[in-house]
Amino acid sequence: MNIDMVGAGPLIIVIVMALVTLATRWGGVYIMSLVPFNNRIRTFIQAMSGSVLVAILTPIAATGDRGAQMALLTTAILMVVFKRPLIAITGGIIISVLVRKYLLFD
Repeated sequence: MNIDMVGAGPLIIVIVMALVTLATRWGGVYIMSLVPFNNRIRTFIQAMSGSVLVAILTPIAATGDRGAQMALLTTAILMVVFKRPLIAITGGIIISVLVRKYLLFD
């Protein structure tokens, strides 16, 4: 499948991706409206979101550059200390930029 990347090609790709995203989100909401929401389901959803986060971050921690590794470490430490995601994420981004810009810890 080849899509011309000049003209309307990129716009078509973006529109199709947006429609697929919208369909999966609405579909998930519809399916979950049919499921009785109890403590067991709530526990499953909370555990699943944490496991997905770990599955995404573990390869970055193992194979990422120093900027990514230091950002993850900084974010984890700030999250434990402050228990505020915005502060932790901001700190991770700042450290990542500094490490990549000035090659600290390299």
